[in-house]
Amino acid sequence: MIKQTGINRLAGAVCILLCAALRVHADDGTNLQKQELSVPEQRKFDYFYYEGIRLKNAEKQDVSYEIFKHCLEMDSTSSAAMYEISSYYIRQNRPEKAVSLLKNAVLYSPGNQEYRSMLATLLFNMDMFGEAAEEYEWLVGACPEKPELNYFLAEAYARMGETGKAIDTYNALENSLGMHEALSMEKFQLYMTIEQPDSAFSELKKLAAKFPMEPRYPVMIGDMYLQRDDTLQALNYYNQAHDLDPESPYYPVSMANYYEKTGQREAAKQQIREALINERLDMNTKAGILGRYIAQLRLSRQDIDGANTLFQTLLEQHPNESILKLAYGEFLATQGKFEEARFQYQLVTESEPENLSAWQQLLGLSFQTRDMDEVIRICYKWQEIFPEAMEFRFYYYLGIAYYQKKEYQQAIETLQTGIPFIPEDNPAFTSDFYCQIGDACFRIGKTDKAFEAYEESLKYNDKNIIVLNNYAYHLALLKRDLTKAERMSAQCIKMEPDNATYIDTYAWIFFVQGNYLLAKMYIEQAISKDKTNSAELADHCGDILYMSGEKEKAQEQWTKAKELGKNSPTLDRKIAEKMYFEETEDELFNNMDGETIESE
Repeated sequence: MIKQTGINRLAGAVCILLCAALRVHADDGTNLQKQELSVPEQRKFDYFYYEGIRLKNAEKQDVSYEIFKHCLEMDSTSSAAMYEISSYYIRQNRPEKAVSLLKNAVLYSPGNQEYRSMLATLLFNMDMFGEAAEEYEWLVGACPEKPELNYFLAEAYARMGETGKAIDTYNALENSLGMHEALSMEKFQLYMTIEQPDSAFSELKKLAAKFPMEPRYPVMIGDMYLQRDDTLQALNYYNQAHDLDPESPYYPVSMANYYEKTGQREAAKQQIREALINERLDMNTKAGILGRYIAQLRLSRQDIDGANTLFQTLLEQHPNESILKLAYGEFLATQGKFEEARFQYQLVTESEPENLSAWQQLLGLSFQTRDMDEVIRICYKWQEIFPEAMEFRFYYYLGIAYYQKKEYQQAIETLQTGIPFIPEDNPAFTSDFYCQIGDACFRIGKTDKAFEAYEESLKYNDKNIIVLNNYAYHLALLKRDLTKAERMSAQCIKMEPDNATYIDTYAWIFFVQGNYLLAKMYIEQAISKDKTNSAELADHCGDILYMSGEKEKAQEQWTKAKELGKNSPTLDRKIAEKMYFEETEDELFNNMDGETIESE
């Protein structure tokens, strides 16, 4: 999508455009070979061109487009026809075609300001700042009576990283128009970007001198002194601002920073609260303050109830602010209040169905609460509302949901459908898709297909640690290609040496190879690093201890695995008969303990 521009055509421009289009020589003296029309051809061209203008003004855009195309067929060098067709493409959101036509229009009529202005604006909105700057440079030189063009030129310079040129251009504009707040603030920001704080100071102090009753400027000057750790000067300017306007919404924000800098934490919190409930402070600024405040609460784990009350007060002040509801939902989720968080997210999705952030947070919460039916509902709603946005992610999340519901064939088909939609410059995501397909294939006993998917995944990301671990573990379960399994598992441990799951895989590979000494050493490491009380690790430990001759300890681990929730006929038999037995084929595929990528 391109950004909409604010360019308005001048009254009577049609005649000027037509005259410009029919000149044989460019206005700057450049000789371009223009198509020569006979008198009857010219009359015919003029008739169709004016008819196209009439239909366009009558808002019959498609018909006028066809007529202007016909005009261009009659005169392939007509800048006027090119301009009108480019305007049609802009309305159709096809900026590349519009730019191509406008460039040709400028070539044949280089002195036409309308064409150059439209081209410059379009190039800027397509982030082609260098080319936009070239057009604005020409316009600035050709139109000295329009000093405001310097503003657009300066913005183009700034966006392309030519900060010095941007500042010089703003200075030229200031020389023409006089000192203006907007220009000074632009220069202030640019000086800060290139780390020239003294020049930035100068701009603020000029503003403070010109507008002595405006409290924002002393606050900003105080902020700069605070950044330099000059707390005395900072406080001096904050006090000046407070004297000018005791109710200034910006004063408590800066004072909160001051109190934090000087170690007065409680005073800082009080200032933050005052800023948040200040009705004169805009919501975007409040959102930034709120984010910092919540981060502090999470670190200190204090005053959670007070924060909830603060959120409720803010929602009463700003009942329609979606950004506030989303922030409150996230805060509730961190407290484990998932249903209350879901309610806040749903309020936003219902009032603003196209708020992608709200859908993403609702989706993340559904994954967090393992509500896969809700994930599936959201995915299909997402596809309905955003048919062209993040389509491959829709298939990814939907595939994970089907996998978690043990609908493995549906998961495979969903993920396979999504692969063609993944951008070529995102190989990591392609790797994750194939990883999920491999896991799902293994679950339904399609082992060869699973291993093919893992191989494909590693082509896109040979360091995909989850693939390396699951591939190695599944090879070990099937007692196939154990050398390859050992190599991949060792690679996982090298990347994450404290991951209990990866160490368990390595231990199990040695167990299958009959190397019980190494298997015992690694399974003990895995258990010592395990923070999840994994039943599968306990069961593996029991098997390894049994084959190492420690049968009583093996019995203890099997019993522990049962207590931790593993439900397996083979485990029951091991406990009852106090002997090691291999898992059945059904258990092999249904009770595997590989990792799964759930969401990003």
